Amino acid sequence: MLYINMFEPSQFRGVKTGNSCKMKKVLVCKESNPVETRVALIPADIKALSSLGFEFKVVSGAGVKSGFKDEDYTAVGATIVAKEEDAYADSEIVVRILKPETAKGMKPDTLHVSFLDPFNEKALLNEFASCGIQAVSLEMIPRTTLAQKMDVQSSQTSLAGYVAVLNAAAKLPKILPMMVTPAGTIQPARVFIIGVGVAGLQAIATAKRLGARVDAFDTRPVVEEQVKSLGANFVKIDLGEMGQTAQGYAKQLTPEQIAKQQEAQAKVCEKSNIVITTAKVFGRKAPLLIKKDVIARMMPGSIIVDMAVATGGNVEGSKVGEDVVTENGVTIMAGDELQRQVPFDASKMLSGNISAFLKHFYNKEAKEFQVNLEDEIMKGCLLTKGGAIIHERFKETAK
Repeated sequence: MLYINMFEPSQFRGVKTGNSCKMKKVLVCKESNPVETRVALIPADIKALSSLGFEFKVVSGAGVKSGFKDEDYTAVGATIVAKEEDAYADSEIVVRILKPETAKGMKPDTLHVSFLDPFNEKALLNEFASCGIQAVSLEMIPRTTLAQKMDVQSSQTSLAGYVAVLNAAAKLPKILPMMVTPAGTIQPARVFIIGVGVAGLQAIATAKRLGARVDAFDTRPVVEEQVKSLGANFVKIDLGEMGQTAQGYAKQLTPEQIAKQQEAQAKVCEKSNIVITTAKVFGRKAPLLIKKDVIARMMPGSIIVDMAVATGGNVEGSKVGEDVVTENGVTIMAGDELQRQVPFDASKMLSGNISAFLKHFYNKEAKEFQVNLEDEIMKGCLLTKGGAIIHERFKETAK
């Protein structure tokens, strides 16, 4: 995954910085997309934030799919509202998980916090700007040490890596661990993880705990030690000059490097029972790593989980939201948003990330949240303010 944040002094010219906007009334929305199972803030975090001075309204049913009833929210002091539109006028901060269908209804200067998919949502960003909304994109929070507690990408992809292994194991027509029985010895399943970021590392750890033999590959040689520390074998492929970005993501490969990687990976895929791909390029289409000719060489009954399917896919023939069985009996499983399958813990972790963000910018003396553009974290994730798109990477999307 490639992740780059670049800021120039001119980025915020004309935009008032410092403690220019104070707020503490928070609205927690119910996700309108039926496939979403998580909630942005859980009761325990609302209780902690309320003790600081925040005030909360929660849309009825917002936490039901995650295991949290309306009564759980009222027990910690939150007010339940029938629908988000009823509470917009009295809310200064609006939090949700997925991008909204529209920014209309929220009052000017409202701080809106959610995933926004900003690289693909030109119209929505312009609407936020025209409505005077201050739009925070969760996926744009810088991946720095200071912002580690706010890193929604890491918290959610870690869970997704765990679920990917469980899903594959449930489909595989053999067990993962080695077993020595009176009837004979069962050899351990072989699992190949391509991409050793947060999701890949958790997939390795999970597969090892289940007793599989694990191989892993990443274009960043620096992760070899992490792979070995988990008990897996690091597959070495000489791609020439490689490395990672300042944020820890793999740099984008050249076409020649991709071709070389694909052939070397194919040899490992042939003898693997499970292959899990996690390679993403932030803000761009995912690289195609496993083509049909490679899949044709794999054993019948093998499983491939494409965790990059939602951004173009690492595996040829993978489809968003559905499994595909090839002619030679290989199952290609969709690995998009797997954290939704464990919504209780996914919500807990995501809520912790959002809570950390709210706490970071909260002035305890004034008892108010303060938008501070002099802070590098806010610079990295605040996309619109004062009627304009202010983030350098998305200014060109302005009307």
